[in-house]
Amino acid sequence: MLTAKTKAPKQKLHVKKGDKVVVISGQYKSDEPREILKADARTGKIIVEGVNLRWKHQARSQQNPKGGRVQVEIPIPASKVLLFSEKLGKGTRTKIEVVDGKKVRVGVKCGTKFD
Repeated sequence: MLTAKTKAPKQKLHVKKGDKVVVISGQYKSDEPREILKADARTGKIIVEGVNLRWKHQARSQQNPKGGRVQVEIPIPASKVLLFSEKLGKGTRTKIEVVDGKKVRVGVKCGTKFD
């Protein structure tokens, strides 16, 4: 059991910050490619641009004297997205191949190299 002092083990994510992805399930499912803003390997969650929006209430401060409401993206599980392939025009699963001694993500159906 994990306690406050122990850290959760890092998960190996198939996506990283800056990747174009397609959401494959849930309310925001579509074939439209979106960019990953943040990826957290500890929790296995990612923040995708324009996906899973929630309203956050901000208190008044010197930078924001009026306060107010702002829409922010909330993390979603990384398993809900696929990498977007330009060649296919849709999301694709990936596998890891070793090319010139380096691990490279490769699309299963299209063979596109993502690294």
